[in-house]
Amino acid sequence: SFRFPGAQRPVLEDISFTASPGTTTAIVGGTGSGKSTLVALICRLYDVTAGSIRVDGVDVRDYDTEDLWAALGLVPQRGYLFSGTVADNLRFGRRDASEEQMWAALRVAAAEDFVRADADGLNMRVAQGGANVSGGQRQRLAIARAVIRRPAFYLLDDALSALDVHTDARVRAALREISSESTVLIVTQRVSTAAAADQVVVLDGGRVVGVGTHAALARDCPAYAEFVDSQSLTGAAP
Repeated sequence: SFRFPGAQRPVLEDISFTASPGTTTAIVGGTGSGKSTLVALICRLYDVTAGSIRVDGVDVRDYDTEDLWAALGLVPQRGYLFSGTVADNLRFGRRDASEEQMWAALRVAAAEDFVRADADGLNMRVAQGGANVSGGQRQRLAIARAVIRRPAFYLLDDALSALDVHTDARVRAALREISSESTVLIVTQRVSTAAAADQVVVLDGGRVVGVGTHAALARDCPAYAEFVDSQSLTGAAP
């Protein structure tokens, strides 16, 4: 559970689930349900106020912070890029990365085509914050920066939201291929992303109201069924 200092109510309460290596877990829920807070707790940007979060059975509070972060590949919804080149940004993920490793990471993130299309290739200029690229390109470069590290744990906090549904599927398929021994956790607002996950965790009002497969939850969890139906009714990408 987690409560901000001075807050009357917890943001997250009695959260419990396991995400195993070699699997993908999707986290879904409405605005304010605590999805991004959960990711922040895993990264120890905050500490839980009750219970514990364990990585490989070890409480994250017992890790050296650098060792914990070295095991995590975090990509927030608005992935931040640094002023410099594509290569410079990828080397933030892996300092000694070779050109071959950079292209491989860009390929997984569906970013290879637009980088190769630039006359400077890996030396393509990137403005502070990624201001000179589109939102989708910024997300893909941030994903490539995480991929090049080959972390034990990928944390994608709505990091595919600016991609069209087909590019989203390409990235997830490529990520699955290279992360067979890693744990992947994806916060998403897309039914298609949740449906492809090994398990889905449904948050509502800071509590877990369902854990299971897409099919089981669509049948047995009212909150998840509403999430599925809402996208069908609004014409959102399935």
